[in-house]
Amino acid sequence: MGQIHSVEKLTDNKFVNLYNVKATSVHNTPVSYFVASRAKSIEQMKLKTKKNTPDGVIIYSVYGEKRDKVVLIRQYRYTLDDYIYEFPAGLVEPGEDFSAGAVRELYEETGLTLSPLDVDPAYEKPYFTTIGLTDESCATVYGYASGEISADAQEDSEEIEVVLADKEEVKRILREENVAIMCAYMLMHFLKDEEPFAFLDVLK
Repeated sequence: MGQIHSVEKLTDNKFVNLYNVKATSVHNTPVSYFVASRAKSIEQMKLKTKKNTPDGVIIYSVYGEKRDKVVLIRQYRYTLDDYIYEFPAGLVEPGEDFSAGAVRELYEETGLTLSPLDVDPAYEKPYFTTIGLTDESCATVYGYASGEISADAQEDSEEIEVVLADKEEVKRILREENVAIMCAYMLMHFLKDEEPFAFLDVLK
C-alpha cells in the first residue's frame, strides 16, 4: 500500500477545495497527487478521518398515480458549458440526517415533496463518486414524489429545469443527452423494472 507523507491545502473555498498529497507508491515511486474535497480542512478529509460520512445526497424518486415518471433535473453546468440530466441532489448540511437532506433538497430544486422508502442500508449508504479526482461520497435516497413543480426555492446561482420523464423520454435522454453516470445507471433500472424499485428487494 502507498504511504502518505504530507497533505497541503491549496485553496480556501466554501464548497470544494484542492489538496496536494505527497506520497510514496507501493513501488517506492514519489507521488504528487491532487485531491478535490468537500472538506474544509485537512483534518476533515476522509484520508484523515477514515470515515465515509456522506458529503451529499442523490434522490431517485418516481412521480404520478401510476408511478410511471422519474423525477430528473436538466441543469446547466459550468464544467461543460452545457446542460446535463441528473437526479435532484445536494450537499448534506452539518448535523443533518441524509434522508432529511433528501427531502429538503428535492423541495428546494423541484418544489416536490418526497416520501422516502425504508430500504436496506446497503442501497443508501454513501458511495464514492469519482475517487480518482475527489474523496466526495454521496448517499442515495429512494422514494415517491408528489405535489406541484415549483422553482420558488431554487438558488439564484442555479439554472434548473424539472423534468418528469416517462420511459420513452428516458430512452431519448439516454440516447441523445448529456447524463450524469449515477443517474444513467438508475435510469436503466427504471426502463427495465416493472416496479421502479424492484431491485431494492434483492438483499432482503
